[in-house]
Amino acid sequence: MTTTEPSLSAGRSQAPGPGRRAASVIGAWLPTWDLISAKNREIRKRRGLMITIVVLIVAPVVLIYGLRLLFHVVDPDSYGLAGSPDIFSQLSNLMAEFGFIAAVALGAAAGTTDLSDGMFRHLVITGRSRLALYLARIPAGLAVTVPVVALAFAMNCLVTSYESAPPPTSVSMNGLTLPQHLDRAGLQIWLLQRPEQAATSGLPLGLGPAAPTATPARIRSAIDKDIAGIYDSYTADEISGTDPADNEMAKIGLWLELDIGIGFLVGLGLGSLTGQRTTTTITLIALEIIVTPLLAGVQIPYFIDGERGLIGVAMGQLRPAGMASTNSGGGPGQLLFGGKGALGIPPMPTWAMIAVIVGWIIGWSGIGAWRMVTRDA
Repeated sequence: MTTTEPSLSAGRSQAPGPGRRAASVIGAWLPTWDLISAKNREIRKRRGLMITIVVLIVAPVVLIYGLRLLFHVVDPDSYGLAGSPDIFSQLSNLMAEFGFIAAVALGAAAGTTDLSDGMFRHLVITGRSRLALYLARIPAGLAVTVPVVALAFAMNCLVTSYESAPPPTSVSMNGLTLPQHLDRAGLQIWLLQRPEQAATSGLPLGLGPAAPTATPARIRSAIDKDIAGIYDSYTADEISGTDPADNEMAKIGLWLELDIGIGFLVGLGLGSLTGQRTTTTITLIALEIIVTPLLAGVQIPYFIDGERGLIGVAMGQLRPAGMASTNSGGGPGQLLFGGKGALGIPPMPTWAMIAVIVGWIIGWSGIGAWRMVTRDA
């Protein structure tokens, strides 16, 4: 009787057992749902961090609208309705600033807690892919910021829609009462037909003290020359006097989610790179509230492309018009999605703006992942 030894090829063709399948899942570079859920639970268990996020994003909306509603109920003759286009714009901008700071703090915590708690070595020993460990932090953190921002912005939209005064039927600008929804050519024709009203209204026509006695021909020449600036003032006054349309609110909500999501991703990447939560948070807060406003408001000769490379400048150019209504004129030029940035420098081309935004997202995510993969356990 003879026996036949099983061949190596036959052994390899056998289906892998449960242990082998588990090992392949653990070593995969894509994070599993369980890994993402575990990281999300770890973030949510940090009560101080979660309270900070809610206080920075949700609390200002609740506090301001709560007080305005209360004042209106107590004394409706002295205090108007709680909602208004200006309050909507101011709260949206406040949400963007505070939300970015909160997202940076969350990203820095997500990128450094395993190191500071001494858990990174234990996670690596389990055999899980380091890249998967990093990538799991992205959906886990966004699952915290996205609903919080959506809740605060939904309250802002609801109060503005249902607790605002009826929309005006005209635009008031420098003492002139103008029809709504004029384009640049329509505004120019309207003013040229009424040169005396335009001259005495206080429009920036450059006529000086001679405005009341200027001839119609001179007034029309000044209108033709300065129509670009006059139209910017007209559109800003029109936006600030009317509630944003539904599509404009949707643009603002998406812009806020993008802006705060970028803050989280940059904080996560820089936190993973430095391994220092405090250093990361302070650096990015300084970038947001000090460096970016300075560089976005002043054109530096021979450094304009460097200014445009900041994420805050690119996002400022993408900022929807409903958020820029409180900034004099809204900034230079009509921009993507009908927005007007609050910038003091010439806007960059649309492709360059998109490249800056995508570059910051991919760049910092790649840097953070690379540092985690190469970090000594």
